[in-house]
Amino acid sequence: MNNESPYNFIVIEGNIGAGKTTLATKLAEDQNARLILEQFADNPFLPKFYEDPEKHAFPLELSFLAERYHQLKKELSTQDIFKPTIITDYYFVKSLIFAKSNLKEDEFGLYTKLFHIINDSLPKPDLFVYLFHDIERLQQNIRKRGRAYEQKIADSYLIKIQAAYFDFFKQLPELRILVIDVNEVDYVTNTEDYELMKNLLKKPYNQGITHIKATKGGNK
Repeated sequence: MNNESPYNFIVIEGNIGAGKTTLATKLAEDQNARLILEQFADNPFLPKFYEDPEKHAFPLELSFLAERYHQLKKELSTQDIFKPTIITDYYFVKSLIFAKSNLKEDEFGLYTKLFHIINDSLPKPDLFVYLFHDIERLQQNIRKRGRAYEQKIADSYLIKIQAAYFDFFKQLPELRILVIDVNEVDYVTNTEDYELMKNLLKKPYNQGITHIKATKGGNK
């Protein structure tokens, strides 16, 4: 995307079931960009967490912290002259957002210290894209993709995660954060909707938060 976009490092983020991996994959394939996807399927604590969050939250968040850091440090320190643009389906601050929602106060205090030590060594994205869905749409997507351990996720948990993202955005004035309301579009199966999303990522944005509502035939 470097020939069409002012951004060389783009993060696609969102709540559980937002479709961030799908969009990041399509963009990377279409634009011949390097794709970095979060590796979480083999995390042994994830199914346990959904069964008993209080017991397994701390080891889950620590394992994600270590895995995300190891992956991003390795991938972002390697250059590819044929694919200078990087697109990922998560940003490292995701670790802190989920930890704040899942951990007890004393656990989160310790976790925060570890997070900031690690986070300072990682590069910041040129553009942070957050895909916003309402909770009903998220639950539809979660049911559709059919991961057994996700089927009991409560609306209240998704609301809490969403609120944590928006609270954290306010603490990142130095980033370009693009929040796109995608409730009215389907960039997975509709070519026009996908082209709309792709074009939004080519536009220049100022530092801070920009809100856009993607709609059929355009955006607001």
